[in-house]
Amino acid sequence: MAKPSVERAPQFDMATFDYAEVQPFMSQYNETDEKGRYLHWSRLKWRVPQKDAKKIWSVIKFKRVMAAKYIQLADEKGDLFSYTTPHSMEAKLHHVIKTAGGSVGAVAGNVASDHIQRKFLVSSLMMEEAITSAQLEGASTTREVAKKMLEDEREPVDEDERMILNNYFLLRYAEKVKTEDLSIDLILEFHRIATQNTTENNVVPGEFRTDNDIYVEDDRGVIAHQPPCYTLIPERLQRLCSFANEAHKGLAGGVFIAPVIKAIILHFMLGYEHPFRDGNGRTARALFYWFMLKNEYDLFKYVSISKLLKDDPRGYELSYVYTEKDQNDLTYFIDFQLDIILAAFDELKQYLRVKTDEFNQVVELLEKSKYNALNFVQKDILKKATKEPGRIFTVKEIASAYVISGNTARTYLNALVKDKLLLQTKEGRTLLYLSPSDLRVRLKAS
Repeated sequence: MAKPSVERAPQFDMATFDYAEVQPFMSQYNETDEKGRYLHWSRLKWRVPQKDAKKIWSVIKFKRVMAAKYIQLADEKGDLFSYTTPHSMEAKLHHVIKTAGGSVGAVAGNVASDHIQRKFLVSSLMMEEAITSAQLEGASTTREVAKKMLEDEREPVDEDERMILNNYFLLRYAEKVKTEDLSIDLILEFHRIATQNTTENNVVPGEFRTDNDIYVEDDRGVIAHQPPCYTLIPERLQRLCSFANEAHKGLAGGVFIAPVIKAIILHFMLGYEHPFRDGNGRTARALFYWFMLKNEYDLFKYVSISKLLKDDPRGYELSYVYTEKDQNDLTYFIDFQLDIILAAFDELKQYLRVKTDEFNQVVELLEKSKYNALNFVQKDILKKATKEPGRIFTVKEIASAYVISGNTARTYLNALVKDKLLLQTKEGRTLLYLSPSDLRVRLKAS
């Protein structure tokens, strides 16, 4: 994916800052504009008087630099990365932390029961993230086909489907190892899972690139980002691991970095280092999820960041470019990601309401019938069956979706067949369970 072409911001140097020259603008301009936007030079210069644009920019940069927090990570020239937290971003951060620390039920306004949360949300929404993360990298498989592949646990038929399946395994693995410290071996394992059995860009799963012919062009064909030299990858990633593993709790005079911001920085830096021939984006997003789960923000198991990044690929790319074209100022990327996270929370809330309403409609039908004693899994199967007449269920799919044994899944499905709520047929040696077209009528008539 080509990055947008962006003009480099005028360089700011505190040593040559002329306060007297810009004094008339000091009270008028701040880190953000009047709408709370953290604008890059390429967007700001058209919003201010042209003759004073560079003076106004130097005032804005002065205030940003004065408020900047530097991290112990640098570009290949040794210049540190930094970020600021203006009031508008503090407000977003507060909202993210407040929401992310709660439960799924709290996000949904208590419309999601504990059963719904535990039984199908994790696998269903993890599938959504796996699919859209791959689509963001160019996979062309449709969401419906991809989700059916994951639910049925069938083998991928092409590389696009393989990428999606890999992503699903990657997210599950990130949750499994959330208590571990970050290490180069762990990053390599993330990448190995993300790219196994794929061939794009001659990627070698779980191995760093061994040359410098990997770069990112802008939409005019000009190199927009040349990653650091491949010989420096182990050393630079070791620094990234040290940064990730340092507490940053602000105790005893130490540095404080909010875990959400730190996770976003890890996401950015893995993309910046670009240590692999392919799969850098997927590995970076998995690293973000891993760090959020590590810090007990379990709500992130239920949100799909990539879905919204896929909907705004230009904004995603610009947030990278703005940082690189303005003296390593990470604020652009952090601010954009906070917006994405908040939008993801809103989508989760809507998703939960729809799914809970669908579930409750079936429960209402069942309460008026002789089938009210069915368990949650059976009721949820019937919810899916009423929504999609003719749908095929398998024992393998149900066992995977609800994290139950194959024998238990078979028992639940056979009971629904016995009650004439599902139809049974066979394909080879595999039993298939079909949703009858008149299922709602059957439920109402019972």
